Amino acid sequence: MLTLLSLTNSSWVIVRPLYLPSKHAAVLAAAAAAQTIQDDYPLQQFQLGSEEDAYEGDRIVEKVVHDMSDSQAKIIDGTAIAKEIRTSVRDRIEALKKTNPTFPTPKLVIIQAGERPDSTTYVKMKAKACAEVGIDYAHVAMPADATAAQIIEEVQKLNHDSSVHGILVQMPLGENVGLEGERQVMESVSPMKDVDGFHAYNIGHLSSRSSEPLFTPCTPSGVIHLLTTTGFNLAGSNVVVLGRSDIVGNPVAAMLRKKDATVTQCHSRTPKETMINALRNADVVVSAIGKPEYVKAEWLKPGTIVIDVGTNYIPDSTKKSGQRLVGDVEFSQASGVASHITPVPGGVGPMTVAMLISNTLKSAERLWEKERARKLVPLKLNVLEKVPRYALVMDQRQFLTFHSDIEIAVAQTPKPITHLATEIGIRPDELESYGKYKAKVELSILDRLAKRKDGKYIVISGITPTPLGEGKSTTTIGLAQAIGAHLGRPAFACVRQPSQGPTFGIKGGAAGGGYSQVIPMDEFNLHLTGDIHAVSAANNLLAAALDARMFHESTQTDKALYNRLVPTVKGKRAFAPLMFKRLKKLGIDKTDPNELTPEEINRFARLDVDPATITWNRVVDTNDRFLRKIVVGKGEAEKGFELTDLKDMRERLGAMVVATSKRGEPITADDIGVGGALAVLMKDAIKPNLMQTLEGTPVFVHAGPFANIAHGNSSILADRIALKLAGTEPGETDSTREGYVLTEGGFGADMGMEKFCNIKCRVSGLTPDAVVIVATTRALKMHGGGPEVTPGKPLADTYTKEDLETLGVGIGNLERHIENAKKFGLKVIVGVNQFSSDSSAELELICSRAMQAGADAAVVSNHWALGGAGAKDLAEAVVAACEGESTFKFLYPLDIPIVDKISAIAKEIYRADGIELSELARSQVELYEKQGYGNLPICMAKTQYSFSHDPKLKGTPTGFTVPIRAVRLSAGAGFLYPLLGDMQTMPGLSTRPGFWEVGLDEETGRVVGLF
Repeated sequence: MLTLLSLTNSSWVIVRPLYLPSKHAAVLAAAAAAQTIQDDYPLQQFQLGSEEDAYEGDRIVEKVVHDMSDSQAKIIDGTAIAKEIRTSVRDRIEALKKTNPTFPTPKLVIIQAGERPDSTTYVKMKAKACAEVGIDYAHVAMPADATAAQIIEEVQKLNHDSSVHGILVQMPLGENVGLEGERQVMESVSPMKDVDGFHAYNIGHLSSRSSEPLFTPCTPSGVIHLLTTTGFNLAGSNVVVLGRSDIVGNPVAAMLRKKDATVTQCHSRTPKETMINALRNADVVVSAIGKPEYVKAEWLKPGTIVIDVGTNYIPDSTKKSGQRLVGDVEFSQASGVASHITPVPGGVGPMTVAMLISNTLKSAERLWEKERARKLVPLKLNVLEKVPRYALVMDQRQFLTFHSDIEIAVAQTPKPITHLATEIGIRPDELESYGKYKAKVELSILDRLAKRKDGKYIVISGITPTPLGEGKSTTTIGLAQAIGAHLGRPAFACVRQPSQGPTFGIKGGAAGGGYSQVIPMDEFNLHLTGDIHAVSAANNLLAAALDARMFHESTQTDKALYNRLVPTVKGKRAFAPLMFKRLKKLGIDKTDPNELTPEEINRFARLDVDPATITWNRVVDTNDRFLRKIVVGKGEAEKGFELTDLKDMRERLGAMVVATSKRGEPITADDIGVGGALAVLMKDAIKPNLMQTLEGTPVFVHAGPFANIAHGNSSILADRIALKLAGTEPGETDSTREGYVLTEGGFGADMGMEKFCNIKCRVSGLTPDAVVIVATTRALKMHGGGPEVTPGKPLADTYTKEDLETLGVGIGNLERHIENAKKFGLKVIVGVNQFSSDSSAELELICSRAMQAGADAAVVSNHWALGGAGAKDLAEAVVAACEGESTFKFLYPLDIPIVDKISAIAKEIYRADGIELSELARSQVELYEKQGYGNLPICMAKTQYSFSHDPKLKGTPTGFTVPIRAVRLSAGAGFLYPLLGDMQTMPGLSTRPGFWEVGLDEETGRVVGLF
């Protein structure tokens, strides 16, 4: 029974007893408490107890009950809304994968310690939701007594696993962990993968008005989403939050404040009357206190929105389990007062899981976009005062003193290599750091980026150089700095690792120079990551293995040799796995060593090396004349591999031909049994090295073959990785995201560029877009008849003063290189590497003649003195020239005779009248064609100082015949290399090598005197 009250003089008085259903009674009680009757149904003052009073009271009661009954609360169906969210996530993943083939499948990993039934149930619910929407899911089960340190170790692995986008640690953990341990575990999760939203970083940003978290906690997010579906405007509203836990109460209060609601937060210490008064004025109530049906309908303001987060069990004999799940709010009564209300179950609960998978998708998109963003922040170039500068005042040049390259290099502080890797899109698990400033890159990155379109591919070459070099490396680095740091486009330089021969000899290293260098320059020019040492060790192991095999074959019978090669161990005799390769080569189809006939044993066990045909030297990474005499037999070693992956390296190592047998058969490293061991020594060397320029742009350093006696290019692997990192996603239309890879080809374009096109691009299948031909007034004047340029000696006046006549004659050398480059279908950009003594008339003459010869652009570049800023014009010319598709083509086909391929290079590139093979060279060519090596490309070994075989023939020589002294086979590398004239394959140190100046600063430990 409800005693209906009527308002008289702002006080409630009894009108009459009235029997109503409990639902209506609750409505009237709530209405009375909130003074709704006073506001909506004003009453006149009546005489207490009169019939008229009773009649009027009945009329008002009927109207209030009718109106209130029509406003029965709308149920906020969390189950249906959560399903909509899951469907939206599924559709979004499918759409992303359809339009972006490289978008990864989002992955959630849950760590659970122990097997608490409730935790296991929650985990299964999340796994089921992931499966529904197409999110990969993994469960890391740990024992209940797992320590915080053990759990953190697992978390850290997942942090560094780029395939994982969301990490959730299922709480609670074991009792042994404790609250402090749980906090440490939660904060060990990367904020970028904290899809549960409870990392201190995310909670802190959630509480701040000036920032936004990466993720918001799932249950509070679900609460806000449910409120949004009602259409209610939270701004300026009164909201009461019951509870102050870090799981719901505190974060949901913070989120409501961010939406400009006035939030009152009540908790266990709040007086009950204070709480009830707050509820009676609340437009929205969020309850998360864990007390079953605690909040009564009469405490609520009619029309309020109720979000019930509580999950409580009360006894219920009608249920099979003997209990029933209820919320914090007395639903049966409150639903008659509220305008909207969430049921329990079926309200907030399903939303928690839905928001978790939504966060996981958000994380996958964010991490994917971050990888694609490639936002490189350049290093500021600190130009030192003593750098040589010049000013043209009445044609009088003013010079300042020089800083050495090493002084410039050590004055710059590089970025941590891990930071640079992140900027260019390399994941942590794809990087293997070697100290702070250099690292190796895992080849697995190629699989991840396989669907990307390659960036633009430019080879940096040059005119025929002087012994001092004309600045190809410097131009490569300066151009990379200009494109990457000044044009803001992705740019990668790919250069070779310098040998200790030139480093400690005359020419110097290969890090560039001035303000266009690779840093740390001393580490670059010395050991780097040990690749060259690995190559030396592998080479010398093969030489030792060959020596040993020849020795043992000469001292043992067939039977003794075979028994030692295939010994009986513990009563069993078996071939080593690698031996089956030789058996197959010999046509012996047997697997039991005991079944071989004496004749088969002889063929298997004896290589019968012909000492006169050995082509394998011992090596050392220094110019050493003495090594010309210390050989296993006669000839030279393999010349520079071009590898595509680990399997390719293993096959090429095993296929290296080191000699010919007396039967005329090629003997390989696998025949000797050492191919696998060589691969082990080289397993890390195959990974390209990542470094940086002075302006913080990326550089790949890998392999170091010379261009005069080998192919003179950095590795295919380095170029391929760079091209993918510089590339664009399928369907991407923003041309400004397309990057540029600048790879250096050694010496002049007749050497490094020709071998890049005819050898490297054949093996790799990559298509270059352009070539930059580096020219200097110094080299062109030398080709125009200027005096000899000798390292260590002062330059003649013609090189330091204007001499347009000599220069004009020498430009013919540049013009021939331009013509040669055009034969490969390449765009040609001439980069004039400016010296401080060059006159404007000289520079203008070079550029105008280059354009007349067919260059697509000719630009003066001052990157040595100014870094990337000095090469900006050259960079813009390269970008413009590379627009459109490549028209690249090879100079010769592979299926013509070896002699014809050699002749094609001599005539088309060198402009010789023809070639002349020695008797030895002819016999070698016949042998290689007989052995099946006739389809290999050609790698000419000749002087770098002339188009011809003779270093004395400068400029643009014609009317000469190229003598071919010998033709060597590099079966593993995959080419034949003719030796032209008297070309030496092992240079020697000069009388006054560069190592005289090299040393250490004993106080700082820094390298000094290195260039």
